[in-house]
Amino acid sequence: MSGLSLLLLLTGALLVLALACYALFLWRRVWARQREQAHAAEQRHQRLGGDLQVLAGSLLEGQLPLIEGAIRIKVLLDNYDSTLSQDARCEVFHRLFAATAHVPTHADWKALDRAERRQHEKHFNELELQHKAAARSAARWLLDEGLAQTRKRA
Repeated sequence: MSGLSLLLLLTGALLVLALACYALFLWRRVWARQREQAHAAEQRHQRLGGDLQVLAGSLLEGQLPLIEGAIRIKVLLDNYDSTLSQDARCEVFHRLFAATAHVPTHADWKALDRAERRQHEKHFNELELQHKAAARSAARWLLDEGLAQTRKRA
C-alpha cells in the first residue's frame, strides 16, 4: 500500500470517526429534549389534574356556578385525558357545554342588551335545574374515582 493510499484511508477513518462523534452529540441532544418534553407533559398533566380537583370541589361546594363549572371541567377533561372525558359519567359536562356553546362570552356578552342576557340566563337556570344532580354526581365521581384511576394508569 502506498503512502497516499494510507493517508487517504487514515483521513477517511478520521472523518468517519468525527461524523460518528457529531451524530452521537446530536442524538444526545434529541434524547435530552425528549426527556424535557416528557417532564413538561407530566407537569402539565399533574397541573390539569389539580385544576380539575379544584373545579369539581368548587362545583360541589357551590362556590362555582353550575354552568360555568361544567364548561370549565369539560374543557380541562378534554385536555387532561380524552378517555376520561368520554366516560359516560362525564356526559353531563358535554351536554351542558353543547347547550351553551352558542352563548356569547366576554365582551360579546357585555354587548348584549338586557333582554337577550335575561333570555340566556333563563336558559341557564333551566339547564341548571335539569342537570344539577347529574353534574354534582359526575363531579363527585371525578373526585372519588375518575381522577384517581387516571393517575394509576399514568
